[in-house]
Amino acid sequence: MPAIPFPKKKVPRATALAQLEILERTYPAATTALEHRNPYELLIAVILSAQCTDARVNLTTPTLFAKYPTAQKLAKALPRDVERIIKSCGFFRAKTKNIIGAARDIVERFDGAVPKDRESLESLSGVGRKTASVVLANAFDEPALAVDTHVFRVAHRLGLTTGKTPLDVERDLVAVVPRAKWGLATHWLILHGRAVCKAPRPLCGICPVLALCPTGKMLVKKPAQSLRRRRRME
Repeated sequence: MPAIPFPKKKVPRATALAQLEILERTYPAATTALEHRNPYELLIAVILSAQCTDARVNLTTPTLFAKYPTAQKLAKALPRDVERIIKSCGFFRAKTKNIIGAARDIVERFDGAVPKDRESLESLSGVGRKTASVVLANAFDEPALAVDTHVFRVAHRLGLTTGKTPLDVERDLVAVVPRAKWGLATHWLILHGRAVCKAPRPLCGICPVLALCPTGKMLVKKPAQSLRRRRRME
């Protein structure tokens, strides 16, 4: 199936705000699906979630955190032991290196506590901007918007951005989303991407934002046009 082209221009600001209001009403209890009890557990879970489903991570982390309940414990772990536990999450060797490395960084440079600022978080092994944003928003209630594959896709389809990179998309989104709702907006877009605006084909027929969505209008128009052409030929 050919990829659905993204809109080539952004929708007006008023339309974007209306779309976001609908998403907020549709997903009022939006939050991260990664199960955690503290910032350390969330950080490790987010690192493990790269190219892996949250559901799979949630099946893996109880065993991991039972054996390594703190950064101090994980920092001293043998890689082969960690690899056995997280193997089902994919890329387990690289992820093992990253989570042990992050734990060591936390112990050696931050007295065993996950740092609360972006610069420090992004200095940890295996932590990039998206991971730092998720931790800031969900562990520390700081304004931060994370762009994952769902946010990237849904934001483009809705015409909220034309950005080529995750950072470009983030800049477009924070320009329209109220600062206090950056973290929430991340979850609205993720949940909508998982439930409705799927790849490769969105479920436009059940989409609450369809009337305001440039991609949806394009997709639902095509069957009607084909029907009219067939009728003219009869």
